[in-house]
Amino acid sequence: MILDRRAVAALLLSFVAPGGVFGQAVSKLPRIGILESDPTSKALESFRQGLHERGYFEGRNVEFEARWTHGVVATIPKLAEELSRLRVDVIFAPTTPAALAAKEATRSIPIVFAVAADPVGSKLVATLAKPGGNVTGLTTLNIDVIPKRLEILNELAGGQARNWAVLFDPGDASNQLLLKTAEEHARQLGWVTRPFPVRSPSDFEDAFSAMVAAHMDAAIVSAGTLTIAHAKRLVDLAARSRIPAIYGSPEFVEAGGLVSYSGDFADNYRRAAGYVEKILKGARPEDLPVEQVQKLEFVLNQKTASALGLTVPHSLLLRVTRVID
Repeated sequence: MILDRRAVAALLLSFVAPGGVFGQAVSKLPRIGILESDPTSKALESFRQGLHERGYFEGRNVEFEARWTHGVVATIPKLAEELSRLRVDVIFAPTTPAALAAKEATRSIPIVFAVAADPVGSKLVATLAKPGGNVTGLTTLNIDVIPKRLEILNELAGGQARNWAVLFDPGDASNQLLLKTAEEHARQLGWVTRPFPVRSPSDFEDAFSAMVAAHMDAAIVSAGTLTIAHAKRLVDLAARSRIPAIYGSPEFVEAGGLVSYSGDFADNYRRAAGYVEKILKGARPEDLPVEQVQKLEFVLNQKTASALGLTVPHSLLLRVTRVID
């Protein structure tokens, strides 16, 4: 039988095109979509470390499709949609806003979060034991520790903090839950809270100026996509305003902030790699219970305390897990 040139070309194409015999022989590396603030994130490096511990290396046996928010919460839904359209094998969306946006973008691609403050309250999962749907991961318990934060900062301020500022991002569901919890607990103690919303870095200076004008004794600064990305600027404003503040993650204290009490974010990112591994091996998110944080970090910046004229009680110093001089 003699084939003309067009028939021969069509036959060859069937071998090399996707789905052809040769195409089927080409191995396709699993792809992990990443929805994070920026590529220099220390916590993200912990996620990579967790993957390495499990034998996964970028370019060797897994690929990354990363989208960076650079601290702008409003960009997250669009970036989540991009990852959904790419049909990656799993999306690592570590924060509450990222995971919520990913969940909205896809109901089929598995999603793993790492530092959701309250995954049930923010409606990421149905319950911790049985997440349901396509989302699972780890929680920091950052909402549950709000009473402890109030206690720590009040003790550090000499027991005189009665008027509390809460700096938060209204666009971050976890920040909204933090505000509500802080208000409820402070009310039980007879203290007063006042919300100071920030939606972009341009709101920061006005927020602290308003705190000073309102004679706030102390401040709780929420951890989130916006605030962590601008940690240095926020701690500088707190120092200039001379307002003792407690923060929702150690990054702020490392940048010069006074004190933080929170789950160990880096450890959660590292452990989140275990969820990704299980999913790549066929596990379903709905069958993977949400795990709670294993480590709580109490970090104090001694230099900042001295600059604010605060004397750290010995009883408090004994409970600190890390001191930054």
